[in-house]
Amino acid sequence: MAEAEVRDAAPSDAPEIARIQLSTWRSAYADLLPAAVLDELDAAETEAQWHRTLTEGPASVLVATEGTWLVGFCAAGPAPEPETASADGSVPDDAAEVALVSSLLVEPRWGRRGHGGRLLGAMAQKMTGLGATRGITWVPEADTASVSFFRGVGWDPDGTVRTLDAGGRPVRELRLSGSLDLRFR
Repeated sequence: MAEAEVRDAAPSDAPEIARIQLSTWRSAYADLLPAAVLDELDAAETEAQWHRTLTEGPASVLVATEGTWLVGFCAAGPAPEPETASADGSVPDDAAEVALVSSLLVEPRWGRRGHGGRLLGAMAQKMTGLGATRGITWVPEADTASVSFFRGVGWDPDGTVRTLDAGGRPVRELRLSGSLDLRFR
């Protein structure tokens, strides 16, 4: 394997981050999302959104590289209070110390090489440095690979679910939560 690294994303990474997001969604979520939704994803708009995130925040973004290739990314930041609330709307005592991992994607052709773990581990350290003690993420229930990945680092479903409308098809998401002191199995 070529040398693998994780580094802070730069604005110049926006095109590759957008490409990875779109190609990964189109591959990994082909059975989960309607084809029309995936077909309507706009590369230029996605790239512009990532460029704004990289230049204006609020998320921190890390990228994984293997050799000269950018192969994945992770975006996270302080969790908005509504994201931390339980199903009944109550906010946990540690809400101010919760990081939201909003995206963690590794392009499928680079999968199973440790990039996801390196990205999440580096982001957990970064969020811990900003005062977070716990992380949360939302994962489609049908995305068993992602659920398994997060469970493998000690993040488990916490009982909170939400259903999103994906082009007329409901997508049920589980919230997974765990310590930022990750335990890789």
